[in-house]
Amino acid sequence: MDLVYRVPFLVLEVPNLKLKKPSWFVKPSAMVVFSIILLSYFMVTGGIIYDVIVEPPSVGSTTDEHGHTRPVAFMPYRVNGQYIMEGLASSFLFTLGGLGFIILDQTHSPSTPKLNRILLMSVGFICIIVSFITCWIFMRMKLPIIKWILLVVNPKTVDCLKAFYNRSYFH
Repeated sequence: MDLVYRVPFLVLEVPNLKLKKPSWFVKPSAMVVFSIILLSYFMVTGGIIYDVIVEPPSVGSTTDEHGHTRPVAFMPYRVNGQYIMEGLASSFLFTLGGLGFIILDQTHSPSTPKLNRILLMSVGFICIIVSFITCWIFMRMKLPIIKWILLVVNPKTVDCLKAFYNRSYFH
C-alpha cells in the first residue's frame, strides 16, 4: 500500500510551506460545541429541511359543524407531512428526551453527592418519560385510531377489523 502512495510523489514535489494558525482563531469550548450540536439536532428533527423545501403553513385550519374556522396544530392523516409548529413541538420533545439521557449520564461522576445524584436521576427519568408519553400522544392525534390499531395490533386482528369496517378506509 505504501507503494501506491509513493507513486504520485515520484513525479510531484511536496511544497515547503510553513502554515500558521491565525491568531484570532481559538479552540471553542466544549459547551459551545455541545450547544451547536444540540441546536442542529433540534433543527433537523424539527424538519427544517422539509419546511424550507415544502413551505407548509405554521398551523392549519378546519371548519367545524357550525361553520367556524378553528386552528389545527397537527396535520391529520399524514405521517410524512407537518405544519411548522408541529415540527417544532415534536423537535422540542425529542431534544427533551435526549437531554434526559445526557442528565442520566451525569449521575456516574464519583464526586457527585448522593442527594444530587438522586435529583439528577429523577429529572433525567422525568424528561425521558414526559418526552415519550407526549410523543405517543402526538402520534395518536396525528393518526386516526383505526390506522393506529393497524400499526400496533396482530395482523389476524387487522383482518377481522377489515371485514368489519369499510375496506376503503384502510387504504
